[in-house]
Amino acid sequence: MPKHTLTGNIKRHRAFPSKILGNRRDVLVYLPPGYNRFSRRRYPVLYLHDGQNVFDAATSFAGVEWGVDETAQRLIRQKLIEPLIIVAVANTGEQRIHEYAPTPGVIEPKARPKKRSKGLARVYGQFLIQELKPFIDRKYRTKPEGEFTGLGGSSLGGLATLAMGILFSETFTRLMLMSPSVWWDDYAILRLVGILHDKPPSRIWLDTGTAEPGWEHTRELAECLVDKGWKLDVDLKYVEVDGADHSEGAWAARVEPALRFLFPPW
Repeated sequence: MPKHTLTGNIKRHRAFPSKILGNRRDVLVYLPPGYNRFSRRRYPVLYLHDGQNVFDAATSFAGVEWGVDETAQRLIRQKLIEPLIIVAVANTGEQRIHEYAPTPGVIEPKARPKKRSKGLARVYGQFLIQELKPFIDRKYRTKPEGEFTGLGGSSLGGLATLAMGILFSETFTRLMLMSPSVWWDDYAILRLVGILHDKPPSRIWLDTGTAEPGWEHTRELAECLVDKGWKLDVDLKYVEVDGADHSEGAWAARVEPALRFLFPPW
């Protein structure tokens, strides 16, 4: 089993309960260098899905972590990003697809009967907003306003991030979408973006690797966002990585540019 690889000042909240979802999950909180020295300073917050994969190789999928703690630690010390608090919210295993899916799409089309997701992303978002975020804002010195609050994930977690960024646009305005599952439920996310009347005040990092199946649909998503008013390299950064696959290692390699775009040192 891989060794634990936590770096920096990380607090663990085991089995954090949710009445809304009726389950529990571990939550890890990364505090930036200098947090303890500045008794009054408050920090922006980035919430990340699939929290097992964010900081620790011992708990991550296939033993490969994103290394967000090491990357953030280095970038903050180099003054390349604004110091921030990072909250890694673990998934709940078999409930992951239900909680991250914005619509009740088919999970296994060949199964008889077909297995469908419950499409609980909106409810999962309510858990974050009504239960977890108030706890984090009470426990730590956060900047609780939406303009300082980010949300991020990869694959289905990336899809959930954009859906929640649209549904709860006043709460989450800095969105990290890594290899989002645009294909879900016959490209439902493209329809959701398409019916937007007013562009939310969000800043979006969106990426994909050209070795991923159907990566071109992520380019289509970027084009939809531009059509709705996001401006490339201003409040939307779209990146295609030549030869990158759909894996934790690929996403780890893109953490630095994503953090630098979403949390620049103002």
